[in-house]
Amino acid sequence: MRDAQARLAGQSVLTPVLTCEALDEQAGRRVFLKCENLQRGGAFKFRGGCNAISLLSDEERSRGIVTYSSGNHAQAVALVGKMLGIPVTVVMPQNSSATKREATLSHGARVIDCEPSEREAVAARVQSETGAVLIPPFDHPDIIAGQGTLALELHEQAPGLDAVFVPVGGGGLISGVAIATKAVNPGCAVIGVEPESGDDAARSLHSGTLQTCEHCMSIADGTRTRSLGKLTFPLVRRFVDDIVTVSESEIAEAVRFLFQRAQLVVEPSGALGVAALLSGRCRPASRAGVVLSGGNVDADVMARILTRQV
Repeated sequence: MRDAQARLAGQSVLTPVLTCEALDEQAGRRVFLKCENLQRGGAFKFRGGCNAISLLSDEERSRGIVTYSSGNHAQAVALVGKMLGIPVTVVMPQNSSATKREATLSHGARVIDCEPSEREAVAARVQSETGAVLIPPFDHPDIIAGQGTLALELHEQAPGLDAVFVPVGGGGLISGVAIATKAVNPGCAVIGVEPESGDDAARSLHSGTLQTCEHCMSIADGTRTRSLGKLTFPLVRRFVDDIVTVSESEIAEAVRFLFQRAQLVVEPSGALGVAALLSGRCRPASRAGVVLSGGNVDADVMARILTRQV
């Protein structure tokens, strides 16, 4: 992970850690917001994508890249491919965010539509037909190492945290954050947060067996993964202290709060940690770090949230 941090120097943004008095008052503790919504590509995914792709050989780069993603990983890989001159093909579910789809296309990637349940199979077919290198969205050691660099920054920017709240989808982000946190601040609890309607990670951690969630349609579209991965599941079991869930209305309220009180545009997936704090679904902590994982939200979705239609 330290190697990844050095590799990303000058490529990724050292995102700020911000505070908000109104949030401190509502949450009853000091809260430090790690603003990955201000990262290149609008989300933490740039870190893992850039780290993994930077490690490819010249021969691998010449074959191109294929990935599958509902959005933030898609545009991160497309952006890195554009930076390095590597052709990128992205398999995206048909119900992906329009904003994320447009950004992916704007970086020059070829986008292939698919049903949400078919993205891995379609990507595998493209890989077989073209010889492209697969850069998966979360279940890859170089992706996990890249994502964890934000936690190395966070603990330097806000030392002495006793808890860190992290959104959970496929587990790449929370695995990297948890590994880094337990290395540099072993007493700090790592708490995952996911939607109630997509609670596979919480059930997996609490049961000790890998659980799945089919057809999650949460407003937090970045968490619509079927399950944790073969790599991320054991890492979550080893390094994550707890995973809590929040309702759709609580997620929407967190997005509104960040927009209206902290002047931050954060997508629903990125606001999960704040939702956990505002709803009280968390363990006591006097100094809490929260990863705002992304800010790529469709205008119509934000409008519905701000007008309380969600």
